[in-house]
Amino acid sequence: MPKARAVRIKGAGGIEVLELGELEVREPGPNEVLVEVAAAGLNRADVLQRMGFYPAPKGAPPDVPGLEFAGVVAAVGSDVETKMGARVMGIVAGGGMATHLVAHERELVPVPEGMSLEDAAAVPEAFLTAYDALFLQGGLGMGQVALIHAIASGVGTAALQLVRASGATAIGTLRSRDKLERVKALGIEHVLCVEDAKFADEVLALAPRGADVVLDLVGGRYLADDLRAVAPRGFVVIVGLLAGARTEIDLGTLLRRRVRLHGTVLRSRPVEERIALARAFERDVIPLFNAGSARPVIDEVLPMSEIREAHRRMGENATFGKIVLRW
Repeated sequence: MPKARAVRIKGAGGIEVLELGELEVREPGPNEVLVEVAAAGLNRADVLQRMGFYPAPKGAPPDVPGLEFAGVVAAVGSDVETKMGARVMGIVAGGGMATHLVAHERELVPVPEGMSLEDAAAVPEAFLTAYDALFLQGGLGMGQVALIHAIASGVGTAALQLVRASGATAIGTLRSRDKLERVKALGIEHVLCVEDAKFADEVLALAPRGADVVLDLVGGRYLADDLRAVAPRGFVVIVGLLAGARTEIDLGTLLRRRVRLHGTVLRSRPVEERIALARAFERDVIPLFNAGSARPVIDEVLPMSEIREAHRRMGENATFGKIVLRW
């Protein structure tokens, strides 16, 4: 098996620790395929891994970032149904920013009809995260209300589209007014610019009962107002910690409103759970792409050689939607 090209992290630090190098890739085993990667999405987890705050889980390359990818099946192991040349996308625990990777075939999702591989690379992490949090965990249904924090992020823009397609109502929050008009162009009616982690009063003015599901990508002090803004017996699903991992909350509010508080992450899930999620996603969400009801929102596509610039842009919080890196 020839060596793959890959982004390597030389050690914890700034963008200067990123470089292009090589990676040994094994042959696919039973039920596995080798994917020739065309492009990979950049995520906050990649930035945190580079800084030394989010090490790769056991079994993933410790110094090759990348949680999502799109490409073409280049080789197959035994007992595989996926055809050579199939266009696929998916999530991995690490190593997505390499020209080749091995994955279980059932973890992969077919690339929607007519979608480029570069666009497809922006789908898995954002849309799988939003779909899992809102619908599989939060149980969001038609006519309900979802509060989506960081609405201008990749997960936020994906969540907005899925909420609209489901017949529910979305209320979004963001911290930068510069992104307000671009968010509104996606079709959301209610967007709140948040200062000092205070938003509950504005949410309750729009939805007096509160939000049935809160999708929180921010964490930190946002949780206190999440508990005020969520409907009785509603769900608060925390999928990100942009504002920090620690905060104080009023447990009395949690008890009185009978709030169900969930924390979730895709990266460290066992393969069986990732397979189940991929299959549900193919059933419920891929048809939305094929029908034109959903699309990835991409800020910029850069060559993989500009990985440092991509990290710089994400670190400045200057992006709207996803950054994609292509080989």
